Amino acid sequence: MAKVSYVFHSSEISELDTKAECFLNTLGEIVIQLYTDKDDPYYCQLIALDKSTAIKFAKTLRTEINKIENE
Repeated sequence: MAKVSYVFHSSEISELDTKAECFLNTLGEIVIQLYTDKDDPYYCQLIALDKSTAIKFAKTLRTEINKIENE
């Protein structure tokens, strides 16, 4: 299994310096980690999702994205 993580930065419009990292942990869970304090890279909040919950989260995110495109 490849060791890969994805990092997403908040939009320029929001004027926040927040980033989200997404990766698969050793327990087979999808982890989403939010870094909200640029002065302390170890200060973060995270959520670990099992596969079925991650799928529901992805579907919900897609639904919200579609609402933006239809406005």
